[in-house]
Amino acid sequence: MPIANLSDVKLYYEWSGEEHLPILVFSNGLGTNVHMWDSQVESFSQHFRLLRFDARGHGQSSVTPGPYTVEQLSGDIVHLLDALKIERAYFCGVSMGGLIGMFLGTNHAKRFHKITLCSTAAKIGTSDTWTTRIQTVQRGGMKAVADTVVDRWFTAGFRAKNSAELQRVRAMLEATNPDGYMASCAAVRDSDQRDTIGNIQLPCLIIVGSEDPGTPPTEAHFLQKTISGAQLVELQGSHLCNIENKDEFNEHVLQFLLV
Repeated sequence: MPIANLSDVKLYYEWSGEEHLPILVFSNGLGTNVHMWDSQVESFSQHFRLLRFDARGHGQSSVTPGPYTVEQLSGDIVHLLDALKIERAYFCGVSMGGLIGMFLGTNHAKRFHKITLCSTAAKIGTSDTWTTRIQTVQRGGMKAVADTVVDRWFTAGFRAKNSAELQRVRAMLEATNPDGYMASCAAVRDSDQRDTIGNIQLPCLIIVGSEDPGTPPTEAHFLQKTISGAQLVELQGSHLCNIENKDEFNEHVLQFLLV
């Protein structure tokens, strides 16, 4: 099992694609693992060597004491690149992974060619919302939030027709370590990059789901307006539009990365 032993955390990672191809890092959302990107592997690995990893506190990576911060989670990626001797890569992150991408674009731009920020916002939700989420998991574990979270991840139409996919994603969420999840909720809660993302100079693509209640199109438009030269694509779907609308997602992100 490929594990990177970093200074204070062990990160599980996977490779897909030929070694000679340029490297693309996929950064997962809160409550998911490397498999949230399964719908991208076949298409993207034809053009890139994909580096997927489980964020600190998730999947097969270690669960260190929380709360976490976006700066800390972003540092994990930089240290992972160092450990794997990767000088520069492309980046694509969803939700929490998008917050990480903003921080990387602001503070570690030399390590990346282009960044894609999906289903995210410079400030996601309110402190009260995230504190309530943490308290709910403290009392009832991951199952206590699973229904609400999955309902927000996908539109009603998609949920009605894709029960097997919903079951797979829900199982991924429920298998997340509660302590790691709560520590990461704190990272999302405490991250506010509205005053700093204007410093991003990297080529940037923003993807948003048209019916995303957590990071709606208004937030994506703020990102586009604030990040110089950023492109914006709105897809039909909700929060995990890389799964719900995978074909269009793959097409637009690949088009951006390959230009």
